[in-house]
Amino acid sequence: MSATLLSMAFLPAECPRVWTLTAPAPFADETSCQCQAPHEKLTIAQARLGTPVDRPVRVYADGIFDLFHSGHARALMQAKTLFPNSYLLVGVCSDDLTHKFKGFTVMNEAERYEALRHCRYVDEVIRDAPWTLTPEFLEKHKIDFVAHDDIPYSSAGSDDVYKHIKEAGMFVPTQRTEGISTSDIITRIVRDYDVYARRNLQRGYTAKELNVSFINEKKYRFQNQVDKMKEKVKNVEERSKEFVNRVEEKSHDLIQKWEEKSREFIGNFLELFGPDGAWKQMFQERSSRMLQALSPKQSPVSSPTRSRSPSRSPSPTFSWLPNKTSPPSSPKAASASISSMSEGDEDEK
Repeated sequence: MSATLLSMAFLPAECPRVWTLTAPAPFADETSCQCQAPHEKLTIAQARLGTPVDRPVRVYADGIFDLFHSGHARALMQAKTLFPNSYLLVGVCSDDLTHKFKGFTVMNEAERYEALRHCRYVDEVIRDAPWTLTPEFLEKHKIDFVAHDDIPYSSAGSDDVYKHIKEAGMFVPTQRTEGISTSDIITRIVRDYDVYARRNLQRGYTAKELNVSFINEKKYRFQNQVDKMKEKVKNVEERSKEFVNRVEEKSHDLIQKWEEKSREFIGNFLELFGPDGAWKQMFQERSSRMLQALSPKQSPVSSPTRSRSPSRSPSPTFSWLPNKTSPPSSPKAASASISSMSEGDEDEK
């Protein structure tokens, strides 16, 4: 059973628990829920073993709680879970006390009260809590134990404002959360003041609201414009990189396809025009066909040709024989032809 349910179970009948996780914690001066049970002093050992069934252990934690953060919440969680059955009262100091003993706050007291009311570990909020706890205050709120970190808290002329609580055996230490505090948050804001001033100007706040001079306002607005231009250039560069990457991917694919097609083209070319290619065979076949078509076939010989003897001269051609179809036209022409034939016979002899 959780501590919250246990605290509800062990509350007396005349003091019903009105706060739940669906509503903020009540203020002590507004609630009619006052603890009427007999308030017997408890030791820490008794509280850890288990309290009387008629009431929970009333634990008190106080602070400024400016810029309420996770370190505050963890401290209150520790205070709430110190004992099996506990009722956590949280005291918040007013603006007057805080500004007097500690310094100026970012949040005013009303804002700090409301922040505590909405913390899940808080059962009741005490407004305008005292800076130093008095016996009358402890008795009024029936406080059994006070929870705070164990580091001596020097303030209001005292080395440790919780010294008398520790001596009375009513102090229960909690652990601080390292790396987070109100002072750390304010330091970040002061360190990066220009950044946050430009941020709020960009969000619509006026220079007067930010207590910024006219020159600084113009400077911040100019810097905001420069940042916008840088952002645009950055976006363009990113888009350009994406475009280049896409082009490179497509180029890589095109090169691969080109290489594949080139290899295929070269292979086909070698198959056609290589030493043993199909084109050579086809060319040879076509060449032989063309040669056959251009060269005519020889006429068949009716009788074998007799070989000529080298010692014998070829047979003379008898051109002197008279042409039957064309007889000499006159006696002079006939005598001329006979005389020419007789001269030819003498030459041969």
